[in-house]
Amino acid sequence: MRANYKMQRLFVPNDLANGSAFDADPQQSHYLGNVLRLSEGAEVLLFNGRDGEWTAKIAARSKKAVRLEVLELQRPQPAHPDLVYCFAPLKVGRLDYLVQKAVEMGAGTLQPVVTQHTQVKPGIDRLRANVVEAAEQCGILAVPEVREAEKLDRLLGNWDKDRRLIFCDEDASTNNPMAALKGIEERKLGLLVGPEGGFSEDERRMLRALPFVTAIPLGPRILRADTAAVAALAVIQATIGDW
Repeated sequence: MRANYKMQRLFVPNDLANGSAFDADPQQSHYLGNVLRLSEGAEVLLFNGRDGEWTAKIAARSKKAVRLEVLELQRPQPAHPDLVYCFAPLKVGRLDYLVQKAVEMGAGTLQPVVTQHTQVKPGIDRLRANVVEAAEQCGILAVPEVREAEKLDRLLGNWDKDRRLIFCDEDASTNNPMAALKGIEERKLGLLVGPEGGFSEDERRMLRALPFVTAIPLGPRILRADTAAVAALAVIQATIGDW
């Protein structure tokens, strides 16, 4: 069942079931009551990443809180996407874009990675807020997990060897990623996108030496890191992913 984009959607941490009721958090209460100016009886859509999507009504309003009463299940909870998306953090505006597009395009786990050329320390709370915003806007119910940042060598050392890791290699000898992708047999996948300035030579050598890693190019043009991330997700999902 497709998402209903005509109703306001909110992510909530609360358990959702018919007849349950709770107060929206202060920010959401302000948004519903003072920005949207919804009155008692108005309906919204709620999801929590666990229980599917439900209609709920505004059961009561006060100056400090909006109380929500859960009514009816609209969409069941889908399976959580399995794609692990690993990325070097970028500057704030571009990182926001990267995270939002990763959510839209089916990433199940977001893993910030610190590489030799990484210049930005990721703010995990901001990443999680961007994940929720993208899920609310795009009708997504399976909200991706955001993990704490990890250094590249530690990430690779702890990697599940049954999960194929695809990394975007700007120094690949070909411009066409299709041959490498079509040769992948694993269904469990990860994607690794480097920072502004790319991976160092030592990092490329380390990645290429690992049996669970596949290097792919992204065409003849030089792409910004956030553009490369979207392009890589698109070609992987279209070739061997869930599209």
